[in-house]
Amino acid sequence: MMHWGYGFWPMIPVFWIGFVALICWGASRMFGWRNRRGPFGMGTEPDAMEILRRRYAGGEIDGPTFDQMRERLEGSARPRF
Repeated sequence: MMHWGYGFWPMIPVFWIGFVALICWGASRMFGWRNRRGPFGMGTEPDAMEILRRRYAGGEIDGPTFDQMRERLEGSARPRF
């Protein structure tokens, strides 16, 4: 029986290298090591209060406007009976 090359055995190290590379790629996507966006690239959206604080810190809104909007946000978060 004639065999061409060495058969399947030389492919085993290539398989394991590919398998380990696939595991590393999957872990980096799952844990977001590159961009820290969260699992599977899902970003976390800032809540309304955080956006309001950022706008106030950036000077887009003044103090009274910030207080008024904060009170509205806190009032809408309370359950109404």
